[in-house]
Amino acid sequence: MKPTINKYIELCAAHLALGHTLLYPTDTVWGIGCDAANAEAVEQVFAIKQRPAEKSLIVLVDSIEMLMQYVDVTPDIENMLFSFTEPTTVIYPNPVRLAKNVISEDNTVAIRYVKHPFCQQLIRSFGKPIVSTSANISGEKTPQLFEQIAPEIIEGVDVVVSRKYDTSTYKKPSRLIRIHADKSIEYLR
Repeated sequence: MKPTINKYIELCAAHLALGHTLLYPTDTVWGIGCDAANAEAVEQVFAIKQRPAEKSLIVLVDSIEMLMQYVDVTPDIENMLFSFTEPTTVIYPNPVRLAKNVISEDNTVAIRYVKHPFCQQLIRSFGKPIVSTSANISGEKTPQLFEQIAPEIIEGVDVVVSRKYDTSTYKKPSRLIRIHADKSIEYLR
């Protein structure tokens, strides 16, 4: 008998709590993820992706309330986040309570508030932000479909989420903006 979606999500969240890595669908492309507060798990993501440690990773949250636990969110920023119709990653200054290796050298972190049902439920069940980086070897083309993911990525993670939860139609990296310490906004891509 196949587990229900809730049991499946609980199972994935339990793996995250154990410090395991996941290959999972996001609101953009397939991602490699882990507990964003577990430095050892984050190191594993860097190793699987063969990514230099000085390059940053994206963190996903399921709500504005969760986001506010890790970065300063003003009412203007909150309104802006609710207005986005496409997946948007925001670089925030001065994050707290995250693994040091997800925070950039300039003391910023890239976080995306996801509206993808599977990701939201997974993060909500886990109770903390999760890492998300595209499921490719660093420097190689970002796969848009599961079938394009390199075998070494699939074999390198602890858990591969079922493809039936891949409901995103976006299939490209998110828009990227930076919020500076003075709260000014810069659009990067």
